[in-house]
Amino acid sequence: MRNTTISLIVIAILAALAVYIVLPVPHPDWMVRSDAAGKPTPLELKLGLDLQGGTQVMLEADLPEGRELQPGAMETAKNIVERRVNSLGVSEAVVQSQGDNRITAELPGVSDPDQAIETIRSTGQLEFVDPQGQFLQQGMIINTTNRPTTVQDYLASPNADPSAAPYGERIFPTAMTGDVLRTAIARQDQFGLWEIGFELTGPGSDQFFAYTSANIGQPMAIVLDGVVLSAPTIQAAIRDQGVITGQFSEAEANSLAIQMRYGSLPVPLKVVDVRSISATLGQDSVNSSLIAGLIGMGSVFLFMVLMYRVPGLLANLALLIYVFFNLAIYKLVPVTLTLAGITGFLLSVGMAVDANILIFERLREELRGGRSPRLAVEAGFSRAWPAIFDSNLTTLISCAVLYVFGNQFGASIVKGYALTLGLGVVLSMFTAFFITRTFMRALLGNRTQRTKSAQTIVGY
Repeated sequence: MRNTTISLIVIAILAALAVYIVLPVPHPDWMVRSDAAGKPTPLELKLGLDLQGGTQVMLEADLPEGRELQPGAMETAKNIVERRVNSLGVSEAVVQSQGDNRITAELPGVSDPDQAIETIRSTGQLEFVDPQGQFLQQGMIINTTNRPTTVQDYLASPNADPSAAPYGERIFPTAMTGDVLRTAIARQDQFGLWEIGFELTGPGSDQFFAYTSANIGQPMAIVLDGVVLSAPTIQAAIRDQGVITGQFSEAEANSLAIQMRYGSLPVPLKVVDVRSISATLGQDSVNSSLIAGLIGMGSVFLFMVLMYRVPGLLANLALLIYVFFNLAIYKLVPVTLTLAGITGFLLSVGMAVDANILIFERLREELRGGRSPRLAVEAGFSRAWPAIFDSNLTTLISCAVLYVFGNQFGASIVKGYALTLGLGVVLSMFTAFFITRTFMRALLGNRTQRTKSAQTIVGY
């Protein structure tokens, strides 16, 4: 009973915390996220494109006749486009590949399609910058002479950390732009260490040689869109080709080489479809989903009480806590809710009820076999566990497959459904075998009544 009391206290604290997160009340700064300017933003449920409205843009590779699409070019273009649409400040923008030559960008809350298209199709600016004796490290945000956007403008658009801009007012001179590069590749040296080898264009080799020969022993920052990618030290004058060395992992070397090689979009893109989705349609969907969900959950709660009496009431309380747990996680992560995602959540509620039914039926069988209430509770939960675990495991495997499918083939609706269902299944196992079990232990674990009295409590 001492362990049960401790468990009840833990459940009460977790439930109170979840309710506090879900309710639309002020939250402390340490609990909430910060916007681009570093100011805390209120915790709220994030709605997807189908519920909030916004813009959906489909882009297609627009190659000249006779030119082939290079391997990996569309994936790189997708990554660059994703960085660009996030600079719009939209919440949970989704950029995905479709087929071999198309990219779909979904921008919830963006009501100006022209702004979205212009941002998506714009190109990145790669620069070689003179740090002028300052220590520039990877991830810093700086002003450069060749970049019209200031640090303040940059921080106000993407979700960037203000502490990454220690030289907010200072302007660093651009020695060269990315036009001097012919190519850049990640490779291993003779000792097996990763490095980035790069080649320069004809005019670019002269510029590079003039600068590097005059700055041997000094750092030179490689900057993309005002963000420092690397700041290697110049070891010798470089004319036609050079090498960037450092403590690179394979992934880091490949990433830097791709960013240097494709500072701008690697393939020209054209807009083949733009759709503006009305927020009114989304609100109708939300209202219908809420009504359906409330009716369904009310029916389930009534069924549990009629079938299992007092344990049914305890299971309903556990399910209510389960709902608040889900909503709290959706706010904290955050999880973007689409109509399909709401469907996944409601289905997970049904699976949570399923687990309780299996447990209570097994409890009835144990009581029929003459076990004491305390032993019947323990045996009922432990013997129902294999069936519950197997069914939930197969569901989680299906969710994983659907989530991967959604990432690979641009099916964001499937991805949202898989995510909410998967989270719900994991939480349902926790609530069934920790919360409901604790409640039942508190109810029957210390009772001194005969088995017949316990059978009356569980509806048998």
